[in-house]
Amino acid sequence: MRARGAALLLVLWLIALLTALVGGFALGARIEHLQGQVLARGVVAQQAARAGIEYAIVRVGSEDPRWRWLADGRPYRWQYGDARVEVRITDEQGKVDLNLASLDLIAALFRQLGTDPQQAQQLAGEVLDWRDADTLTQPGGGAEDADYAAAGLPYGSKDEPFESVAELEQLLRMPKDLYARAAPFLTVYSGRANPDPAFAPPEVLAAMGYDPERIIALRRAWMPDSGQPAPLLPDGQSLVGNNSGTYSIESRAQVRGGRVAVLRVTLRVGGNGLPGSAWTPLRWEEGASPR
Repeated sequence: MRARGAALLLVLWLIALLTALVGGFALGARIEHLQGQVLARGVVAQQAARAGIEYAIVRVGSEDPRWRWLADGRPYRWQYGDARVEVRITDEQGKVDLNLASLDLIAALFRQLGTDPQQAQQLAGEVLDWRDADTLTQPGGGAEDADYAAAGLPYGSKDEPFESVAELEQLLRMPKDLYARAAPFLTVYSGRANPDPAFAPPEVLAAMGYDPERIIALRRAWMPDSGQPAPLLPDGQSLVGNNSGTYSIESRAQVRGGRVAVLRVTLRVGGNGLPGSAWTPLRWEEGASPR
């Protein structure tokens, strides 16, 4: 009887062990399946966002005004298969050019972004000192080689044009939070001393002295295929710009299940000599969200 009891206990223990092993295997398989689904949805969302970039380039360059998307930052929504895609296109001419904008305009933009007037003036001076070839500090404040050396930095003022907006982080007194707020409104690609109001975002319009709400309302109320003349600014300038071919595009795609992928690209239309390429990337940033 004792032997039978021991055998029964052993069998029960084996059954419990096998049950635990099978349950663990099933749970692991379930987790791997869910992980695979998340990864697959992420890939689909990323490719949908990439498709939004490609589609935006086609639409913004269309010769048919009824089909053309405007590069003034307004949202355009597009259904791509099961993905909902929202695209915003901004011509780089609507931004403040770090290499050509005046000290007053740069300082005004910093003030619009919450910087106090004295700090804004000094930081704008640092921008000009960074890009100009002389060793003279701007009258309202700035920074040249001696200032960087005194702060213990291993570099000085560049004394050459900005090659990217990211160089702004190297300025002597540039706060990281201000850089993050200002970067979307700055460029090195426009070739303009003054942004084009036809493409400028509200913050840049305000820095230029315009009423942003009024200008944005004028832009939204007019469409190229309306047959009506383009609206005018208070100074008589037409509120329609010619596309430069250099754009910042944000494409946000959401697929079934809530997975979101975001792609932010600054690009220049044209393949730069590369066969089969319709555009040249100048900046590339991507992200995703499981929501």
